[in-house]
Amino acid sequence: MIENQKIRAAQVIGPLGEPLTIDDLPPPSTKRWVVRRKAEVVAAVNGGLMTIDEVLERYNLTLEEFASWQRAVDRSGMQGLRVTRIQHYRDLYERQLKY
Repeated sequence: MIENQKIRAAQVIGPLGEPLTIDDLPPPSTKRWVVRRKAEVVAAVNGGLMTIDEVLERYNLTLEEFASWQRAVDRSGMQGLRVTRIQHYRDLYERQLKY
């Protein structure tokens, strides 16, 4: 009988189109989250390089914080992760939903 094995991607495509491995991800001690680092972590989860639980533990993030990064990328791409533009992109998304 074959047991379920966790199949994990060795690499995924990063936010800038480059190959991304676990070694390329931001270090666990990261305190300053710039757009590129957030996008790399989201790409790692979306591509199967890491699970959400692994990311939350590795980077000491809350589920809500990580989920907000995923929503921002889904809605507006990397630019949606910019802290200074969050309200702008949120308003734009809400206006699109109305029409």
